[in-house]
Amino acid sequence: MPLIIHLSIFLFSFVGIWIGSGLAVKSVENIAKSLKVSSFLISFLVLGFFTSITELSVGYNSIIENDPEIFVGNVIGASIVLCMLIVPLLALVGNSIRITPEFQGFNLPASLVVIASPVILVMDGIVTAQDSLISLALFGFLVICIQSKKGLIEKFQNIQRNRIKTGKELLKILFGIAVIFTASHFVVEETLYFSNLLQISPFLISLLLISVGTNVPELSLVVRSAFMRNHQIAFGDYVGSAAFNTFLLGALTFYYGKPILLSNNYSISLLFLTVGLLLFYYFARTKNTISRLEGFILLLLYLTFLAVEILGNIH
Repeated sequence: MPLIIHLSIFLFSFVGIWIGSGLAVKSVENIAKSLKVSSFLISFLVLGFFTSITELSVGYNSIIENDPEIFVGNVIGASIVLCMLIVPLLALVGNSIRITPEFQGFNLPASLVVIASPVILVMDGIVTAQDSLISLALFGFLVICIQSKKGLIEKFQNIQRNRIKTGKELLKILFGIAVIFTASHFVVEETLYFSNLLQISPFLISLLLISVGTNVPELSLVVRSAFMRNHQIAFGDYVGSAAFNTFLLGALTFYYGKPILLSNNYSISLLFLTVGLLLFYYFARTKNTISRLEGFILLLLYLTFLAVEILGNIH
């Protein structure tokens, strides 16, 4: 098959992810609003989960292809993209981001620890069942912490007392998920092809490229935030989505059922993610906001990370 066809399939797969995720996320928003669920619940747990469907689908397909290193790289890269690219872009677009009350106090550092944990757990070059349990436990702890402050579980119980007037939105969600999983299958296949062609590890491609593609739903929220005044939904979604990446690392590793041996050095990723999260925490604590200038600093850090990773892997 000619190179141009492989490249076209790769690019059109990301278009499929864009379309599928857009359908799913918008329909979830509509259903949640019709049930009168809080915007924070929509953003952190509902949108956070559904905007992570792309990471889930890439992970599942990488396991089918017996190359789980793809999903490990994608999960780590996705958290870096969220914290050092997408949140800064939201700050630049919206002039600043106000940290919602749910993330003020203990919940903010707890969220950042959960987000950073995948990189820390893979530093030894292997992902084990123990790492899987740690990831799942950390995510569960974070949900409990947030629910204790907001009472999210009680709000979920209200859903059972409401009936959705139409199944149209549910059908859109199912169709969107089907499109995402189909497109992700081709993303994984083409990643393996280009990995062999360029003699670059699948992990590196996942870390630098697929992680951006699977955050298309979050990027679309940045575009939408330019036209809406309330950025709380977008910010809650980003933190929720990054936290779900830790859950996915644990769940997919558990599903794979075997230790995952990794061939790359993760010290650079750990260094940049640690610095990025520390800066994120410092900026957020100052005035419970991330200003446009602070967003620009985080964006520069992400661009530096890209340059270091690319230059460090040029043979």
